[in-house]
Amino acid sequence: MQKPKKIPQRQCVGCREMKEKRELIRVVKSPEGDVSLDFRGKKPGRGAYVCPDAACLKKARKSRALERAFSAAIPPEVYDALEEEMTRGE
Repeated sequence: MQKPKKIPQRQCVGCREMKEKRELIRVVKSPEGDVSLDFRGKKPGRGAYVCPDAACLKKARKSRALERAFSAAIPPEVYDALEEEMTRGE
């Protein structure tokens, strides 16, 4: 009898809902301090997760959730890149 595999859960910084890790987009702050998108979840650094939904990103931006997660200022172009990726993905 095989135990069902545990699926890792992460919380979206926008809607604050727990979802499966693979459903979310990882935003990563590298050890050098660069903030970027990580679609494979393999980049080194501190990660925060957001739903692939423009509304969640808007909430995260308004509440400054990524700034709190990384304890750093997030340049507007990072949010723009996230929004662009989301519109391309839909």
